[in-house]
Formats: sequence, C-alpha cells, structure tokens
Amino acid sequence: MAREIPAAIRGQKYISLTTFRKDGTKVPTPVWFGEDGDKLYVMTRSDLGKTKRIRNNPQVTVAPSTIRGKVTGPEVAASARILPPGEYAHARQTITRKYWLAWLSQPWSKADAFLELSFA
Repeated sequence: MAREIPAAIRGQKYISLTTFRKDGTKVPTPVWFGEDGDKLYVMTRSDLGKTKRIRNNPQVTVAPSTIRGKVTGPEVAASARILPPGEYAHARQTITRKYWLAWLSQPWSKADAFLELSFA
C-alpha cells in the first residue's frame, strides 16, 4: 500500500527528482509536478536521460527545491513508473491544474511521457 505524499513535498512549487545511473551516480533534475491522492505526476520526454534511467531503475528520490534545483528540504525515497498512454490525460490534468504555463504551452510541448511517483 502506498504512503501519502510526504508533508515536505505536498503543496511545493517544484521538486528535485533524483534518478540513478547504472553505476549509482545521482542525477537530480528540478521538475514541475501534479498531485493527486498519494501520487505525484511529472511530465517529461521519453528520449531524456531521466526517463531512460527510470526504465533501468524505478527507485528515485524527491525533495522540495527551487526552480533551479537547489534542494530546500528533506529528500524522500519514491518509486517511479512510466505511464502508458491511456493514463496520460489524468496525469496532464494534475499538472495543468497547478501550472497555467503548462496548459498554455501544451500545443508546443515536446513532452511525450508522464511519470507517476509513489511513496512506500
């Protein structure tokens, strides 16, 4: 059973999503995210490194951060899942509800993948 979104993450504007290379090296990336129930949703591109790293290792960490990625709170372990296309609409809705710029830029966005983050 999934744990609820940690209080340090809930309601934040940005999070630092850290993925791991095969050799264990951490790769942090600041991202926008949507929240729904006990899950976070992140919009990305399928050809980016973070998506490839998640395919190899779904274990990630998240922490509240600034838009530039400076971590401002505790890091929390999570598990990432690349969503199938049938689940994109819900994920996109959680993000566009929070960020009007994501809604405005949608027609030009190159984002073609969504991640679902859950906490164990």
